[in-house]
Amino acid sequence: MSNPYEVLGVSSTASADEIQKAYRKLAKKLHPDLNPGDKAAEEKFKEVAGAYDLLSDPEKRKRFDAGEIDETGAERPQHQYYRDFSGDDYSPYASSAGFADFGEGDDPFADLFRRSAQARANRHGQDMHYRLTISFVESITGGDQRITLPTGGTLDVKIPAGILDGKTLRLKGKGAPGMGSGRPGDALIEIEVRPDPRFTREGDDITVEVPISLTEAVLGGKIRVATPTGDVTMTVPAGSNTGSKLRLKGKGAPKRGGGRGDEFVELKIMLPKPTDPALEQFVSSWEAGKTFNPREDANAR
Repeated sequence: MSNPYEVLGVSSTASADEIQKAYRKLAKKLHPDLNPGDKAAEEKFKEVAGAYDLLSDPEKRKRFDAGEIDETGAERPQHQYYRDFSGDDYSPYASSAGFADFGEGDDPFADLFRRSAQARANRHGQDMHYRLTISFVESITGGDQRITLPTGGTLDVKIPAGILDGKTLRLKGKGAPGMGSGRPGDALIEIEVRPDPRFTREGDDITVEVPISLTEAVLGGKIRVATPTGDVTMTVPAGSNTGSKLRLKGKGAPKRGGGRGDEFVELKIMLPKPTDPALEQFVSSWEAGKTFNPREDANAR
């Protein structure tokens, strides 16, 4: 993958809001569901999503800018420091006659060190914090994800259906090991939901905007509508307008107390381009259309 800033078309000083806006703009253009069969668009969308995953995570972005990880999130080789050679005779961290050769009775710090060690003997392990980016669809349906840890290990995470952006999952005992008989810490997984150009969410309900033709708006018809669990067929009533909303019951997010929210389908009339000459001729000769003023009609309501 190329430099993530270049992929999204933003500068290295771009704000989080600018990065998200750039991602949304590209996602709306390249999303596979909007470009069926276009492999180039699909690959470009994957590259854009990968760049957004990295730059939308403050910690990953900071580490990338510092050269600690590459554009894929993989660790870069780091410089070695004195502490990495602590077994070397010349290391400032190695034992020296001034410290290691103290006898127990001669070392004024021995008792202090001993008490400190005892206090830490059964200490609980540290909680470890991670960030996981998931798709909008997965936030609705739930699923399984695997995190690759900096140590090279992995952590399996079960995503609960209906989870909201910014929520944190706690995996007990999956953090750093404890000392002595202390229990291990927990893994805290902060969830980031990647925006989907098709859907918006309000509470347990979701909304999708669907374009329809003038013929479908006037005469009605059946259309395919995307939902988080797959496309469905629904009927557009005759005489529909831009902004009209239809409801798909139970196609929203799961509710905490049981059941599901709804999906609202907002219609948007789209005229053909270029304009059909026959349509232009009809509208020109349509007297009722010339006298109808939708702005006055809206005010009358």
